[in-house]
Amino acid sequence: MYYLIFQTLITAVLVVAISELGKRSLLLGGLLASIPLTSLLALAWLQVKTGDREQVAELSVAIMWLIVPSFIFLGSLPLLMRTELPAWAAFLIAILATGAGYWIYVQVLGAFGIRL
Repeated sequence: MYYLIFQTLITAVLVVAISELGKRSLLLGGLLASIPLTSLLALAWLQVKTGDREQVAELSVAIMWLIVPSFIFLGSLPLLMRTELPAWAAFLIAILATGAGYWIYVQVLGAFGIRL
């Protein structure tokens, strides 16, 4: 239980640090956010919890393949935020578009024999 609380606190601190840094400097906030901290934390927590290096390696490969559709969110959100839509609607549309993109991408990968 303490380990789960520790994981949550470390992860939350990083997310808050990125958002606070982003208020002060777009460059530094963007730089810190672009580093795959979430992936690094997930991989580290998996290694600590399981000790299974192969599982960590496989998760890392899955993350690498799934970076491409995440660009749908990163590209569509700024466009949507510059429209008359309410901010939360823009977030929702970007998330739904990204979800659809992930689904299509996984189907295409599967057609080429790449299973995630």
